[in-house]
Amino acid sequence: MKKNIAVIRGDGIGPEIVGEALKVLDKIAALYGHEFTFTDVDMGGCAIDRFGDPLPQAELDKCLASDSVLLGAVGGPKWNDVPGPMRPEKGLLRLRADMGVYSNNRPAKIWPQLADASPLKPSIVAQGIDFIIVRELIGGIYFGAHNTITKDGRLLAIDELTYSESEIERIGRIGFETAQKRSKRLCSVEKSNVLDSSRLWKKVMHRLAAEYPDVELSDMLVDNCAMQIVKNPSQFDVIVTENMFGDILSDEASMITGSIGMIPSSSLGASSCGLYEPIHGSAPDIAGQDIANPIGTILSAAMMLRYSFDMAAEADCIESAVSAVLDEGYRTGDILSGDPACIQVGCTEMGRLIIEKMKRE
Repeated sequence: MKKNIAVIRGDGIGPEIVGEALKVLDKIAALYGHEFTFTDVDMGGCAIDRFGDPLPQAELDKCLASDSVLLGAVGGPKWNDVPGPMRPEKGLLRLRADMGVYSNNRPAKIWPQLADASPLKPSIVAQGIDFIIVRELIGGIYFGAHNTITKDGRLLAIDELTYSESEIERIGRIGFETAQKRSKRLCSVEKSNVLDSSRLWKKVMHRLAAEYPDVELSDMLVDNCAMQIVKNPSQFDVIVTENMFGDILSDEASMITGSIGMIPSSSLGASSCGLYEPIHGSAPDIAGQDIANPIGTILSAAMMLRYSFDMAAEADCIESAVSAVLDEGYRTGDILSGDPACIQVGCTEMGRLIIEKMKRE
């Protein structure tokens, strides 16, 4: 099978972690007889430096012409003073919107080998952490109007939060359908005691529930959900929520699993062309030091194989190799525990070890 993958290496540690993921994909191609073509795309700070634009149209077109997109990370303090419309993150928002990837799926699963790395009590971790957050990705406050004006001699910042019934319905269906494939429990998270947009969210979710009688729907306010994720994460199977709430909750969820560096994500829409990326940032403070954790990016590549290319065996191959390397005690610095049996390795070595364990079953 031939696939064209648009590759956004991005900023900070992005080029390092993406480089290891591409080596893994090359190994998959060799093992299973596929052909992957990688098309480099500049987006984020590197695109600002090169073009004066976080995502020029020509670069965006490369992504839209691909079979899927693999992204490292964008942004960093170097571009903090760039005007708002030209910030690196604006390139990412534009990419998501133009690709139409409205559903961001972020698993929060603790690898048994990393139980000691979780900041939660062992008694809580022992109950199990394995849920997924389905985050609406191209609506809400991130995509509303933003403006700063002067009123009564003082600055006033305005950020608009809007959701239409159709936007809520399409992400709600993804939540229900995801729950059907898991343990059939869906928690809808909003702030309906305060926000009109959340009251509409809750109304639509309950209307949809009648179409999915096999799924148990519950409601939870976002502040309570933030508390419950650290108090009793085993209660969750699938969480569906709006853009900003999902952004915050998924970062919290990643940390209870041991490290944000371990968590992949997929962003999907109506087509099979998806956007795959680790959920962490560009970590410019450790860029170029070969100490970043590439596993989140490597697992994102596995998600691409599974969900966009229907290559389940190939995705299993990668995930099994990651597990085998963790079994042997190899750790990057972010997941290193006090266990004397653990062996600290860098980004490149972690990638090499994973490739070494990959084999076709």
